[in-house]
Formats: sequence, structure tokens, C-alpha cells
Amino acid sequence: MAKFSYTSTKDGKAISGVVEASSKQAALFTLSQQKIHTLSIKQVKKRSNFLSLGFGNKVKLKDLVVFTRQLSTMISAGVPLNRSLTTLQNQTGNKYFNQIIGQVAKDIEGGGSLASAFAKHPNVFNDIYVNMVRAGEAGGILDDILKKLASQVEKDASMRKKIKSAMAYPIVIFTITIAAFFGIMIFIIPKIGAIILDLGGPDAELPVYTQAMLSISDFMRANAVIILIAGFAGVFLIKRYIKTPKGKYRFHYLLLKIPIIKTIIAKIALARFARTFASLMSAGVAVLDALEVTGSAIGNKVIEAELKEAAKAVKNGRQLSEPLSNSVYFPPIVSQMLAVGEETGQIDTILVKVADFYEEEVDAVIEGISSLIEPVMIIILGSMVGVIAASVMGPIASLSQNIDG
Repeated sequence: MAKFSYTSTKDGKAISGVVEASSKQAALFTLSQQKIHTLSIKQVKKRSNFLSLGFGNKVKLKDLVVFTRQLSTMISAGVPLNRSLTTLQNQTGNKYFNQIIGQVAKDIEGGGSLASAFAKHPNVFNDIYVNMVRAGEAGGILDDILKKLASQVEKDASMRKKIKSAMAYPIVIFTITIAAFFGIMIFIIPKIGAIILDLGGPDAELPVYTQAMLSISDFMRANAVIILIAGFAGVFLIKRYIKTPKGKYRFHYLLLKIPIIKTIIAKIALARFARTFASLMSAGVAVLDALEVTGSAIGNKVIEAELKEAAKAVKNGRQLSEPLSNSVYFPPIVSQMLAVGEETGQIDTILVKVADFYEEEVDAVIEGISSLIEPVMIIILGSMVGVIAASVMGPIASLSQNIDG
């Protein structure tokens, strides 16, 4: 929420004040509702500090889980909502989250709903969170919904942690490998090349792979700055393109074509779909609304597009299991389990079991990949060292024999 300073007239006298609103137009509307005739209005600039610069503007999933569970406990104990929020605000150690909770409490004091107050902070409370809270408020089961939300956030956090831990090792090794390659090519190979030329003279015949190695080294030394600039520019442009709707869709489509990676992404998407959709259905959210929210939570635009097509079929009167049975990325077991849930009226219960199954599958795949990563990286590093050693030591040994002869 931004602050706007305004000047108005009252009883023929000019008065000034400050009002909080999401935009200038919203501020003018608020003032008009209070029958204040505004002469001028401008946004108050915030002072530059650590938080306003964007540093620290992050709420950890752990903090969100604790907040959700404690809020659920206090509501079920009969503590008034506003008092619960004030208590939790004083307990949190995250300054940014403290501000957010304070703003939510102010909105509640102003007569707004909890879901609407959460919706004003999408970087903390996503669409799933807001929709489930809204359904809980409507059904009078907010404490139960918050418990389910906390469990879901914990599951998501656990899965992300496992994926990050699995990817950390190869990323570090890959980075070190690239840095080592540049270091060897720019600083070490030129010195070894000079030794070879000293031993054999300018007319010495070198193996093709040694000549290639020296040529690459000369090129990298002559164009090191250009290579670095081009590399950073390429990464920046690719990341910027991926952030566009078209680029993100193509990137996600590409990921679904890469062996092993496509399996992990598909299983993660299925687990998220099943758990999120089950939570929303158990909260009483309408099927079409649940599909829309679930699609955006999956994390893959290609699979999200499939869900949108399925939503169109549901809108035309078909059961959700029917369009998903023809899906490219949803295996038959999902549509079959969903069909059983539709027949028995226990979609949420069955989809939770599906989510548990695919989360276990993700764990198994990640553990398998983790066990393979180390030997693969060792082979890659060993191959690189072997090629460099063969390119350097072979000619030196050959030239030394010629000199001795």
C-alpha cells in the first residue's frame, strides 16, 4: 500500500493529510467517499532503506508454515482474528513478514475479509493460499483449512529442498569445471605451448589435437573479454526471453523432451496437481476455479495448457477424468483414480493418495539420480583432464626423444 499526501478545503480553509491506497485513483476514490474535495494529491516517496530496496523482502516457507499453524490454533481456540494477527505479528522475527501481517491486521480492522487482505500480498500468499482461505471463511471452517494449508506448504517445501539438494552438487561441479577449463586454457596451456615450441622449434609437427588445443587457447586469450561479455549477455537474454509467456512455454516444452529431466518434471507436476486440487476440492472450491488455480501452481506451462483444455471440457458438461484420459502428460492411472473419485464422491481423498504416490516416485528418482551424478561428473572431469594431458604430454615426450636421438 502506498501513501498519498493531499490538500483539500474545509470551511474555506486549506487542509492537508495523508491517505493509504493501492494507487492514485484508489486514493481519490477513498477521499471522495469521505466527501473530501481534493485540490492536489501526490504519492509520498518512501525513504531508501534495506527493505524498500528489495533486500530482505522475502518470507521463508518455514515462517509461513509456522504462521499458518499458529493462526489455525488460535482461531480454533476462539481467539478473535484481529487479536490473533496482532499476537503473531509480535512473534515473527522476519521484519518484512511483520509488516505484511500488520497490513493484513489493518485491513481486517477496516472490515475486509482475511482472504482479501492476503490477496494484496501475492508474493507471500499465492492464489492457492488465498482461494483456500476464502473457501474456509465461506464455509465457517477456516481453522481446518489453515491446518491443511500448513501441511501443503510443508510438502511443497520438502519437495523443493530435495530437488535443490540434488541439483546443488552437479551445479557446483559444473561451475568449477568451466572455471578450471578457462584457467587452464588462458594461463597454463600458453606456457606449455611455449615449452613445446622451444623443444621442437617453429617447424615442429604437432598432433592435430594439440594444434587444436593451442588454437583454442590463443583464441580465448585474444578474446577473453569478448567471450565473457558475450556469455553474460547470452545468459541475460535467455533468462529475459524465458520470462516472457512465449519463451516460458517453449522452455517448459523443451524440458519435457529431455530424458530423465522430463520424468522428474512430469511426476512433480502430477504430485502438485493431485495435492493442490484435492485441497481445493475439500475446501469447497468450485471445480473450474480449482482447475484454474491448480494449473498456475503446477509450475509447467505446457501441462497447465492441458488443464485449461480439460477445464473447457468440464465447462461443457463432461467429467474431468474424461479429457485427462487422453492427456499426453497425465498417465492413465490418474484419470482412472479420478473417475473412481467422481463416482464415489471422494475426489479429494483419492487424489491425496495419488499425490503421496507420485511424491514417493519423485523421491526415488531423485535418489537414483543423486547416486549417478558423482560417477558421471568424475568421468567428465577425468575425460577433460585426460584430453588436456594427452594434448600436452604426448608432443613433449615425442620431441624429447627426437632431441635425445
